[in-house]
Amino acid sequence: MDPIYAGWLSIVPPIIAIALALMTKEVISSLMIGILSGTLIYACMSGGNPVVGTVDYAFKLMANRVDINIILFLALLGALVAVVNMAGGSQAYGRWAGNKLKSKRSAMVATGVLGSLIFIDDYFNCLTVGTVMKPVTDKYHISRAKLAYIIDATAAPICIIAPISSWAAAVGSNLAITGEFESDIAAFVATIPYNLYAILSILMVFLLCFVNLDFGPMERVEEAAEAGDLGAIDKEEADAMPVNEKGRVFDMLIPIFALIVFSILAMLYNGGFWGDDPAYHSIGAAFGNCVAAEALVLGGFAALVVAFLLFVPRRVVKFRDFMAGITMGVKSMVPAFIILTLAWTISGVCRDLLMTGEFVKDMVAGSALPAALLPAIIFAVAAFLSFSMGTAWGTFGILIPIVVPTCVAIAPELLVVALSATLAGSVFGDHCSPISDTTILSSTGAGCNHIQHVSTQLPYCIVVACCCFVGYLVAGLSGANVWLTLGSGILLLVGALVVLHRLSMKKAKASKAADAS
Repeated sequence: MDPIYAGWLSIVPPIIAIALALMTKEVISSLMIGILSGTLIYACMSGGNPVVGTVDYAFKLMANRVDINIILFLALLGALVAVVNMAGGSQAYGRWAGNKLKSKRSAMVATGVLGSLIFIDDYFNCLTVGTVMKPVTDKYHISRAKLAYIIDATAAPICIIAPISSWAAAVGSNLAITGEFESDIAAFVATIPYNLYAILSILMVFLLCFVNLDFGPMERVEEAAEAGDLGAIDKEEADAMPVNEKGRVFDMLIPIFALIVFSILAMLYNGGFWGDDPAYHSIGAAFGNCVAAEALVLGGFAALVVAFLLFVPRRVVKFRDFMAGITMGVKSMVPAFIILTLAWTISGVCRDLLMTGEFVKDMVAGSALPAALLPAIIFAVAAFLSFSMGTAWGTFGILIPIVVPTCVAIAPELLVVALSATLAGSVFGDHCSPISDTTILSSTGAGCNHIQHVSTQLPYCIVVACCCFVGYLVAGLSGANVWLTLGSGILLLVGALVVLHRLSMKKAKASKAADAS
């Protein structure tokens, strides 16, 4: 299937999918309709059969776009979570952590801290944090939507400002293509202070954890959680599993610790740390060279083996129950498999068939923008493209080769800020897009309804993005003054949160008064 240039039609499929998902609250059919609309456009423009060809192209692309390593890792993680629950490890950890963390605030802060510490890979972050913190957040009546938001708002944002991460490696490879930088890693590090979306997202998480400033749909689901409705969609599977009431805290901590250690070792191995090429014999170079998804499969399998050796010989879980737990754990991940596969497919429709990236590139290249407005405009374009395609990596892969020569020619003093705006906009779009794999994995890790996760975190993402847009305007007008850029963004964010929370409380009081009368 050779790609064709579809112009503005290339953005129709994701718009259809996202609009339907938000209206119907049902993501699978919405994604499928979006995919079929894209392959129909492709079939008509390429001279294919508009009926048979539309379906044929959709499933051929689906088969090509599936990342089997991520599917395997999800299956292994689902199995690990299931057997840990059966052993009573999660229950015991929940009791222990509940005694150590004395309040709802401390539980949320601990979740945010853990999310900020796991910066190697966003997939790993989403699923590990959710697995570890669900027992604690459930105890303190924190909604699963709030847990999913904390996970999502720390996963990609912390990875995009961590020099040792799979994201840093992806950005570095795109910077190398431009040939403008002596050191790719130095260029990446230089973008960190200006990466407003990552910094402000993490700041917002901790502000919301320390101070009750929720607003909009999130405030409503938090009120429901206080009343006992956490919004958990994995409760039925958990209730169906036999749980050993004598489980110990280490029955959870040892498998999770094994998952982290073996995944990191697998990344180093995969990246050539112990290989023949001395260029990869440093930790940073090995992480940059690794294929994270392949390494996570090895780490997940090793952790499952550790769980087997920990549980079965001690008779904490019987052999037959352990194997049944694996099956049940894999089954629990089937919704995530389906949604991820469809999300990858619609991303492929945009990138591989209809050339959405080329359309956006032509729009950017053809516009005569004042130099001072470049960072803000680049942020908006990156956000739109990432939201439409559901991929941050694909977005900065398309835009970095355009942004770098454009800034070198027009405003070299704004090059670092423009690169930061590209990365920040890409993360924003990826963070709030219903078809983003990170968004899907965050709702999966938290055991939260996917569309509820999207709809509750979207206002938060938009508030941060608006503050970032203003911050990048300040950066362009101030000649990339880092203190003015960061300061303006932070002040705007704090002010916006206070105002929106008060407005939300006022609206809630008016609604209660109307109901009472």
